[in-house]
Amino acid sequence: MFGAAMRGKGADMERVLVSACLLGSKVRYNGSFRLDDHPILARWQLEGRIVQICPEVAAGFSTPRPPAEIQGGGDGHGVLQGQGRVIEQTGNDVTDLYREAAQLALDLARETGCRYAVLTDGSPSCGSSFIYDGSFLGKRLAGHGTTTALLEENGIRVFSEDRIGELDDLLTGADPAGPGA
Repeated sequence: MFGAAMRGKGADMERVLVSACLLGSKVRYNGSFRLDDHPILARWQLEGRIVQICPEVAAGFSTPRPPAEIQGGGDGHGVLQGQGRVIEQTGNDVTDLYREAAQLALDLARETGCRYAVLTDGSPSCGSSFIYDGSFLGKRLAGHGTTTALLEENGIRVFSEDRIGELDDLLTGADPAGPGA
């Protein structure tokens, strides 16, 4: 379910890899979802553009699960290079599962021809503009999660849920700067 591509109408359209929690699926660490019924995502679903995934669930994580944050190596790029670790609040090291989650997302993006992704910001997997600092105190820092890092290292451009409109403009050829820009 969380790695399935929609078939049909969108075969000729640009496909977009999208976090399942942004589509109303209750797959986040605390069993919640992030967005539901976003108008652009709803239109993309009708157009057949969306390839849905929850990288963590695809890698075998349960829902709910303990919160996890990146420690000791910056962000997801550091984790992929072996410099950082992903640690659950319980102290359990889940680095290997986060690396596997990133690889599964990349494999799905490649299989379905996705050059773009919309992933949940703040996540140690999907964060694209910020992640949490590893202290479990809610402190943010600029950086990428492991899935975002791997996707971007492989030429797939990642947008946060706050930038869906920007990606839609890119996909539809609209000029977000307006005429004469």
